[in-house]
Amino acid sequence: MTQFAQIFSSRPMLADGAMGTVLYARGVFINRCIDELNLSDPALILGVHEEYLLAGAEILETNTFGANRFRLTLHGLGSKVREINEAGARLARQAVENLKAKQGGEAWVAGSVGPLGVRLEPLGKTGLDEARAAFAEQIEVLAASGVDLLIVETMPAMNEAREALAAAKAVAPQLPVVIMVTVDDEGNCLDGSSPAHAAALLTEWGASAVGVNCSTGPTTVLTAVEVMRGATALPMAAMPNAGLPRAVEGRNIYLCSPEYMASFARKAIAAGVQIVGGCCGTTPNHIRAMRAAMRALDEQPAVEVPGVSPVITSEMPPAPLSKRSRLGSLIADGKFVTMVEVIPPKGVDCSREIEGAAMLSQLGVHAINVPDSPRASARMSATSLCIQIQQHNGIETILDYTCRNRNILSIQSDLLGASSIGLRNIVCVTGDLPKVGNYPDATSVHDVDSIGLVNIVQRLNHGLDIGSNSIGASTNFTIGVAANPGVGDIENEVRRFAYKVEAGAEYAITQPVFDLRLLENFLERIKDHRIPIIAGIWPLTSLRNAEFLKNDLRVSMPEEIMLRMAQAETPEAATEEGIKIAQEMLAAVKPYVQGVQVSAPFGRFDVAAEVIASLLAPARKIAE
Repeated sequence: MTQFAQIFSSRPMLADGAMGTVLYARGVFINRCIDELNLSDPALILGVHEEYLLAGAEILETNTFGANRFRLTLHGLGSKVREINEAGARLARQAVENLKAKQGGEAWVAGSVGPLGVRLEPLGKTGLDEARAAFAEQIEVLAASGVDLLIVETMPAMNEAREALAAAKAVAPQLPVVIMVTVDDEGNCLDGSSPAHAAALLTEWGASAVGVNCSTGPTTVLTAVEVMRGATALPMAAMPNAGLPRAVEGRNIYLCSPEYMASFARKAIAAGVQIVGGCCGTTPNHIRAMRAAMRALDEQPAVEVPGVSPVITSEMPPAPLSKRSRLGSLIADGKFVTMVEVIPPKGVDCSREIEGAAMLSQLGVHAINVPDSPRASARMSATSLCIQIQQHNGIETILDYTCRNRNILSIQSDLLGASSIGLRNIVCVTGDLPKVGNYPDATSVHDVDSIGLVNIVQRLNHGLDIGSNSIGASTNFTIGVAANPGVGDIENEVRRFAYKVEAGAEYAITQPVFDLRLLENFLERIKDHRIPIIAGIWPLTSLRNAEFLKNDLRVSMPEEIMLRMAQAETPEAATEEGIKIAQEMLAAVKPYVQGVQVSAPFGRFDVAAEVIASLLAPARKIAE
């Protein structure tokens, strides 16, 4: 009988429970690196393993859940990946050998591989190749150290599960690989994937067994594996937390009784699960009760697997760019686009902004771009102002949308809502940190940055949420991004720009341009990733305004412009000089770009109109 057949036989098998829960109960601090105890206190880890074996566990997981380079680096242990994983496998094997010597019992050693603890592309900065390399580094050591199988557990997202499985198949093709995802209260993976979709993908990718662990307790896990059962013929595993933690005298305590976990084991086996066990909050007492329940069951027949139901992903590509919005049509047709940036008010009255947008619309401006709480300030929501401008004036708006204040759940909710009320243009930006705004102690979220946000919008444009579940229709956004030709680290800016284009960006708006040479250099650098570029134009209003842009916002500004603003003798003269500089800059950039976005500094819509008037027909100057 092959090793795979022995482990995944028709008889259900019992895995162990939590390591951290038992260690915390014995006085180990919660902020301690649990995996490092393989080196500094091996007797403690060996003792926990032996307790689980004595309770009846037949599969013993190594104490290596967090022993990957990313997680260990947080504890200053990034160089000890090999040592910690070797010790973890050695201690688990020693516990099994001790059991065999004392009682003649048998058990399998499973190499435990947890998530990396970082967010992967497209929603984070860690590349998929980096993730696969980190998984491969850990798995290769576990395989060389003699584990019998691998348990890749608590996977939050399918892209991370895929990289872990690919790494295992590359460096340890001889080992069976159990892949378990974790699910939320609604039974879906944390990236939105349904259990059925997850099971179908893991089956396609070549997992040896699939299942669910951790999550919000036995009931949720049982429901999820029942759904999985209909989507795969692979063996199933289920290892839930012992319920949800409750705060008791300052500590998080899992309150599911051993009897309840025993009841779960019976129900899971009845649902066709071949490997049952426990996760957070599960102790040797829980495992002992589960073993008793399993002994009480009659000999289990081989599980009859029902016909596998295919998981259908209903992708609905967006309309062609020319059909999504007026802006999209202009960009698709190669027309020169004119926009004006209108900042939301700090209160509830936006009549001034609506009137300004009306005047600009009459002038012939194509679209109004509304930034999302610029400089991390508390203002009316950009979505609200966008829709009010469209309702009152008919001019199309562009929603600037930041990642700063939202997790990936609220991002999807906001964007679905924006699409439903008629917003069709979006600029994806990371967002200023709260410390630069008027509430510096406010927290930021940044589940994703602008690159991850573009990926989310692109998926919504294809009728899918981030878990590849159908949303019923395309959101049909025209997707824009920001670019900064004058940033200090231009190599990083160009690299990130390429990622944005690859993710689905269809046009870009630059930071204010005051130095044509920087724009030309940037355009040359992005020639292999070129999308339509809209140049930002900022009419200066004073020398102080110029100093603020240069020193606080790090906008590149030639000394010649600073000198011209310094020579203006009155506020009125300074404004006129700023308008003149902006008009000159607009004329200079026009041959190089596909449009301009003129800012209305401090709500001066007349200034923005005067700058842009020379481009529009009929050309006319707007009186102050």
